[in-house]
Amino acid sequence: MIAAVREWLTSVVAVTLLLTVAQTLIPEGNIRKIAAFTGGLALLAALLQPVLRTDLSRLELDLDTYSKAVEERQAELEQAREEELASVIASRTEAYILDKAAQLGLSVTVRVETETGAEGVPLPSAAEVEGPRSEELAAYMERELGIPRERQVWHENES
Repeated sequence: MIAAVREWLTSVVAVTLLLTVAQTLIPEGNIRKIAAFTGGLALLAALLQPVLRTDLSRLELDLDTYSKAVEERQAELEQAREEELASVIASRTEAYILDKAAQLGLSVTVRVETETGAEGVPLPSAAEVEGPRSEELAAYMERELGIPRERQVWHENES
């Protein structure tokens, strides 16, 4: 690699020196302009030599691997988005239950579980309530939040 860079720099320097000498020796006029133009093309060819010598047939583009990696990353991001959405829905549902419990004068703690619904959106599916059992709160969770009574678990404090 370093040898190739050294060879390239040597050819650029050699062409530049040759052009400088030729420019000095050629008299003013149209011939000098033509020589300068031709010399510029020669210098450009020397500068682009590594690109011109590149063997593109050896270049392999493994697009299948990149495509699979992109699909895997998209799946990971979609899974993370679904988990975050489920977490937000669970925490907001817990807040609704706690607000209703406070309105009823109850002191409870709540943990809500979610399940992905038919449209791919997480929905509250179960609730675990620690505190005094309240039929009014249970009815609210079933009616307003869609958590059926059979999926409501109550842990009543006996203190």
